[in-house]
Amino acid sequence: MVVSTINGTSPLSHSNGTTIPLSTFSRNSFVIVEKGDPVAFRPYWEKVKDECTVEIKGDEWMSYLGDTNNLCWYMVPQMRDAILRLHNVVGNAVTKDKFLVLGTGSSQLYQALLYALSPSESSHRPINVVAAAPYYSEYKDATDILQSRLFQWTGDAALYDKDEPYIEVVTSPNNPDGTLRVPVVNSGVEGKIIYDLAYYWPQYTPITDQLDHDVMVFTFSKCTGHAGSRIGWAFVKDIEVAKKMIRFVQLNSIGVSRESQIRAAKMIGVICDGYKNLKSIESDHLFFDYSKRLMKERWEKFKGAIEKSKVFTLTKYPTSYCHFNKDLSEQYPAFAWLKCLEGIKDGESYLEKLKIRTRGGGRFGVDAKYVRVSMIGTEDEFIELCTRLSNAKRE
Repeated sequence: MVVSTINGTSPLSHSNGTTIPLSTFSRNSFVIVEKGDPVAFRPYWEKVKDECTVEIKGDEWMSYLGDTNNLCWYMVPQMRDAILRLHNVVGNAVTKDKFLVLGTGSSQLYQALLYALSPSESSHRPINVVAAAPYYSEYKDATDILQSRLFQWTGDAALYDKDEPYIEVVTSPNNPDGTLRVPVVNSGVEGKIIYDLAYYWPQYTPITDQLDHDVMVFTFSKCTGHAGSRIGWAFVKDIEVAKKMIRFVQLNSIGVSRESQIRAAKMIGVICDGYKNLKSIESDHLFFDYSKRLMKERWEKFKGAIEKSKVFTLTKYPTSYCHFNKDLSEQYPAFAWLKCLEGIKDGESYLEKLKIRTRGGGRFGVDAKYVRVSMIGTEDEFIELCTRLSNAKRE
């Protein structure tokens, strides 16, 4: 049985020293923490909005073409330069001797990579696509929706035992559980690896290495919070793979919006300029400092709520040295991965009774006792989430 007192008359205090402010939510409304809409960083961008203003005149950026001297011909030079500068500042990826491919979000790049990495012979069986469970819930649908003869979703990489060609998707930090991942397939056939690094940014995890893989995918949405701009990029070592990806994007959307590229380049420039002028700028105006502090505060409050409810357990994360922040740090993932205690078989249904809408473990290839909760929604949503979790009791 679930017992919950919602919208109490005083802030909630937890044993770990954190306090949850009063909630403004109605007790009859749902707290939607199912999706990963990264609006948590909006207050930062409100502070620097004047620096981020972009003016695009009616006669500008009309052509399909961005830079005909670049392999990725629809990418404008400002976007290319901003991406390279960002990775140089953060130090999370080796960009030298790689081809940069731009996409309409990392979702488009995922499908472009499946196309580019699949065998070209039409008579060949579809290549198997796998990821270690728990895996990102959209991989299966994004693979199968095209009903392609080139590739097919095969499930958990840890269970893959076929001596057949395969593509393994390695998400690190992982969505949904935030763990750091490496390839796990044990097969006599050499596979192809896609590294999905959407969350390998300093606010979520220590930057422990400058990663250097053949295929690395990043997304603007989880880096800065601007999901609506639909910008993603991939660093690719093999020029033929890059060419096939660009061909896919050309046929799928004829490139990427120039307006989105110009806006994204401006936002990235504001971030990088802050760290260039490190000595003359307040820490609240340094994006990764601000966003990491926000994620840390949220995780501390969330852990307090979970401890008080005694209904769930949380994934534990190691402390590592961050080369970007130059300190020892924990991970503060974009999602919390909860496991129900004994007696609760379905975490998603359990939280639905508290009017908390989440995404259950079955969507991620694991048991329903697991559930994913977004940590990157609005502040009001987060406060109400912690309030309801704190007050939930088992009888």
